[in-house]
Amino acid sequence: MNILGISAFYHDSAACLVRDGEIIAAAQEERFTRKRHDAGFPKCAVEYCLEEAGIKVADLDYVGFYDKPFIKFERILETYLSIAPSGMKQFLAAIPIWLKDKLWTRENIRKHLDYSGPVLFSEHHESHAASAFYPSPFEEAAVLTMDGVGEWATTSIGVGKGHELDLIEELSFPHSLGLLYSAFTYYLGFKVNSGEYKVMGLAPYGEPKYVNLIRDNLIDLKEDGSFRMDMKYFNFLGGLTMTNSKFDKVMGGPVRKSETKLAQREMDIAASLQVVTEEVMLKMSRYVRKLTGMKSLCLAGGVALNCVGNGKILKEKVFDDIWIQPAAGDAGGAAGVALCIWHKVLKNERKVVKGKDSMKGSYLGPKYDSDTIKEYLDKNNFPYKQYDDKELINTVVGYLKDEKVAGWFQGRMEFGPRSLGGRSIIGDPRSPKMQSIMNLKIKFRESFRPFAPSVLEEKVADWFEMDSKSPYMLLVAPIREDKRIALTEEQKKLFGIDLLNVPRSQLPSITHVDYSARIQTVGPDNNPRFYNLLKNFGLETNCPVLVNTSFNVRGEPIVCTPEQAYLCFMRTEMDFLVLENIVLLKSEQSPLADDADWRNEFELD
Repeated sequence: MNILGISAFYHDSAACLVRDGEIIAAAQEERFTRKRHDAGFPKCAVEYCLEEAGIKVADLDYVGFYDKPFIKFERILETYLSIAPSGMKQFLAAIPIWLKDKLWTRENIRKHLDYSGPVLFSEHHESHAASAFYPSPFEEAAVLTMDGVGEWATTSIGVGKGHELDLIEELSFPHSLGLLYSAFTYYLGFKVNSGEYKVMGLAPYGEPKYVNLIRDNLIDLKEDGSFRMDMKYFNFLGGLTMTNSKFDKVMGGPVRKSETKLAQREMDIAASLQVVTEEVMLKMSRYVRKLTGMKSLCLAGGVALNCVGNGKILKEKVFDDIWIQPAAGDAGGAAGVALCIWHKVLKNERKVVKGKDSMKGSYLGPKYDSDTIKEYLDKNNFPYKQYDDKELINTVVGYLKDEKVAGWFQGRMEFGPRSLGGRSIIGDPRSPKMQSIMNLKIKFRESFRPFAPSVLEEKVADWFEMDSKSPYMLLVAPIREDKRIALTEEQKKLFGIDLLNVPRSQLPSITHVDYSARIQTVGPDNNPRFYNLLKNFGLETNCPVLVNTSFNVRGEPIVCTPEQAYLCFMRTEMDFLVLENIVLLKSEQSPLADDADWRNEFELD
């Protein structure tokens, strides 16, 4: 039985194909259209999923959509009515789109797909919860989903047992941890639904001086993690902005203009927001443990991408074990609704392998073999060299040891926002200059942005204060004390962004200013070539760790095809490119023609 799941029309559209309960393929639309956070109908992603499964639309038994448009429309109407006449301009702009398009989602799906079979809908948080529980390695678990807003729910608590999944409590709009975080993202001058990672990365440079101000004015937090936001400070109910002048007044200044220099004040606000966010996540997870009695926790929703908060839940041992959906945002809803139909609607049992999830390492996107890659390279006369597996690993390790930066394009593309060794840019974490090189010369982004380490699964406890798997780069843990570098008396006097270039460990390129790192553990099963690279790099250097960041530049989605990989390679200061078992050196390539204005094409955010 073939079930196609779709998420679309808001942000991060995606498609997922589930066959007899197994995820066959999944991808975000942005990777094909090259439009970041593409919200349109995922036509290209659907075509890929069908091709990967070897089927046509006529072979689909069900199509599922990840939320319920009519209930969402009800919330929008009630919200506008509750604040009228405020928000009239936004109301008049939104309603025609709903009446013309969004309310007719079933008809739109059938039209786009030329499909006449059943189309089913799950609630937004039900899709998130299903994406978290059904692929998890647990027979039974508590489920916590937190995001901006679905239909009405902004946070949901559920319990999964076997193929059953029930949501038992929820927090409703407008009180939302995701929207609170997005409000501060807007206030700090970053783009909502895109810049939240930047706020999290900025937080360690600041002092949490505004925590009490936030608690006293903006959010009333209860012991069980539930809360109410004081809406007089926020403008997202009916306005075009997230915050208003009252928010500016209580926070002591106006919204930061995008692209202006970041001051210590912005860092302190980010630090304060992160403290409050972690407090909510911890209180809520403790309440979920008490309410459900479950020993394991599954997380999804956009807030579950806050890997610092996730790391705190793990460190505090609120649950014995946690598992986080790697595509925790709206894209993952496509997988959630398809799995929900298979298990919850059709009552099919789950097959759980102890200690192993069913996301296949999140390598669910397109793959290109060496023959296809060679055809592209030969057609364009790009110089390259092909190696066998052993030669390839030895060659790449040699270049990495020389502080060269690689584009690493291997196997199937990742599903979700993280590059996990399929579409990655990699380097030597021992290099004190690697973070600056990657940020400024390759990623073209802010210098404060941290990079993540990929580490051999069996060696993680040797380098980090963590002794569990983190295959999806969704947990933060500190560097081990014995790997840290003590600060000098002069360095101790520094604060804020001045700390950026102070080496803090034997792995300066991946150690954040608070000695933390966002960790990906790599095992031998899902990505053996990346595992072997780490293993051999470790044998050569006594350091089984690599810097791993997404294969893209600022404003661009992660690369999908060999052509996109080559163009990104040529437009940055990467030193070499690895396409499967083929290596291209920058020094041997001719400059791209008519490409001088390329950087100006990217959106600034």
